[in-house]
Amino acid sequence: MKSFGAEALYLAPEYMGNVNALGAAILGVAIGLFIMCWNVTTFILFSRHFTFLAATQYPFLKYCVNNSVIPLTFLVFYLLKAYQYAHYKELISNVEIIFLTGGFLIGLLLVLTISFLYFFRADKTIFKKLQPLFSSAKNYISHLKPDKSSGRSLIHSEWFLDSFFKVRRCRDVSHYSEELMEKIFKRHHFAAVISVFIIYVFLLIIGFFIDSQFFQLPAGAAVTLLFAVLIGVTGAIVYFFQSWAVPALIVFILLLNVLYKADWIDPRNKAYGLNYGNKESYPSYTQRNVDSIANSPSVETDKRNIETILGRWKTKQAEDKPLLVIVTTSGGGTRSATFTMNVLQRLDSLTGGSMMKKTFLFAGASGGMIGASYFRELYRQRLKNPSLHLQSEEYVDNIASDLLNPTFTSFVSRDIFAPERKFSVGPYSYLRDRGLAFEEALNNNTDKVLDKKLGDYTADEAAANIPMMLYHTLITRDGKMMTISTQPMRFMMQPPKDSSQPNSTADGIDFASFFAKQDPYNLRLLTILRMNATFPVVLPNVWMPTEPVIDVMDGGLRDNYGVETSLRFLLHMQKWIEENTKGVMIVQIRDRMDGGWDGPYAFDDLVQNATKPFFLLQNNWYKMMEYFQRDMATYFLNNQRYPVHNITFQYIPRKEQHKAALSFHLTKQEKLDIAGSLQSEHNQQSFKMVLDLFVDNKN
Repeated sequence: MKSFGAEALYLAPEYMGNVNALGAAILGVAIGLFIMCWNVTTFILFSRHFTFLAATQYPFLKYCVNNSVIPLTFLVFYLLKAYQYAHYKELISNVEIIFLTGGFLIGLLLVLTISFLYFFRADKTIFKKLQPLFSSAKNYISHLKPDKSSGRSLIHSEWFLDSFFKVRRCRDVSHYSEELMEKIFKRHHFAAVISVFIIYVFLLIIGFFIDSQFFQLPAGAAVTLLFAVLIGVTGAIVYFFQSWAVPALIVFILLLNVLYKADWIDPRNKAYGLNYGNKESYPSYTQRNVDSIANSPSVETDKRNIETILGRWKTKQAEDKPLLVIVTTSGGGTRSATFTMNVLQRLDSLTGGSMMKKTFLFAGASGGMIGASYFRELYRQRLKNPSLHLQSEEYVDNIASDLLNPTFTSFVSRDIFAPERKFSVGPYSYLRDRGLAFEEALNNNTDKVLDKKLGDYTADEAAANIPMMLYHTLITRDGKMMTISTQPMRFMMQPPKDSSQPNSTADGIDFASFFAKQDPYNLRLLTILRMNATFPVVLPNVWMPTEPVIDVMDGGLRDNYGVETSLRFLLHMQKWIEENTKGVMIVQIRDRMDGGWDGPYAFDDLVQNATKPFFLLQNNWYKMMEYFQRDMATYFLNNQRYPVHNITFQYIPRKEQHKAALSFHLTKQEKLDIAGSLQSEHNQQSFKMVLDLFVDNKN
């Protein structure tokens, strides 16, 4: 998980947009709650094997003291790792680290203090309630009778820690009946279950107010609270159902499945802006229907429309046969979004602002398309306001801002625990979940300039005022691609066909035309960006209003580099390009080095060797895609009757230890490394090649 930036969730807790002492304190509270839930649950499950505790004062405290080796070892290890990470990754000074550590310890100790005070009070209450059992000699003697049914303890104990610095011999309690022991422990168990319920109520409150940044906890704290509650729920189930705990859990899961199939509960995420209410108008997702669309006369109509827009683009150039620029950008979370923004800013600066004017199309996946969409919107605003400084570092900081913390907080507090709440996009309503949290975080990070709908870009793209965006997602049902654009592009549903294949099989669908009756142009741009960047588990898949139902996820699983999409577009437009341009320049912006040497899948021990078959494809998937697409691009470049210039920009870490993680969160060191990557020899040569082509184009 290190390569996905998971360590940042705990080692650099970010709150209110910064790594600060308050965020560290919240994480300390969460870890304290986790430790207490772990103690509570294990106490419920195993206290009957430590019967001597019933004869001690404050049994739960004694249990925690004897169970403290693992938590203390973890805390020491954690604080050491947190210091190293904060100092070398987040570039935080030692003085600030002292405040971070202090915040963490204050949060941790606050929870532990409150918890133990609660159990001290519970112990006194339990003693008062049990005191009547010993009010008479008869009752006292009855509880001295040993229970013949008493079983043998799982764990034999002779000594225990009475405190951190005092050891005592375990007291023999065999003269007490099992009935008395059960009463003592069950009273403590109930007090423990109440403490877990309090945590659950806390998460409900967080989920209700999660739209406020104040309630968006550090992601590490949210995840820790999730596991704390899960552990606590385990103890509660065992407490209430005893030996029937497992059957009760199975019945509960089966009940949830029945309610889901009956549409009484529906946790599925939807595309915000689409109409899901007109079920009778859902398009049929079948091979027959999809193929009929891909081979309909409308395909040629769409091609003529794009050629018309290309003609408008051509009239805005300074020559009869201009150079057509296509930009592809790879997936890779915030790392790719930030690198894409850096490259596009530099290209805009070096070309005197003409790069975007010459660019007709952007294609790609995930984070790269988030960065490209943000840059395009800023360019669109500059057309109306020439004073806007497109190279400002503020925009890089915006796109590099954290998206992970609000998403994970929503996942824990809203998706799992909080009751359903809805919001509206136009006339349609949807459930609030982590998908919305991600979109709102991106919206806030970019100063709300991306708070648009697909239809808001139709006129500017049709007039060739701004480059077109060709988004795509993966349909999980069968691996087909769903392309999303302001203009219908049904010709993109399959590669160009020849006369020997009059009706070939489609491998994709066109969003705007396929969902024509679901108000497609009302779809939020932020939702499109999320659908295009649906990182597994982190973000929910989006289900589409079709019959049968399909859902979509990260487009990078089908075309992570935008090569397949862009080459298919060029193949369909090749006649127009040959007749009206002097050639094509494909600018590839990639968040990783090519060649397949980046991140090798090494297996150095027996466990890694045993698990290799399960993770081999996952680790090498993007490399195999790269090899295939490189071959595809080579065939294309060598078989065109017009020049094609393929120029790549790659994120090349200056030092391997500073390499940015594939995540929706970047450290300060990672942001600096991404910006510094533009100075690499490879990227400097690529900038020179672009400038040379632009100069030749003018001449």
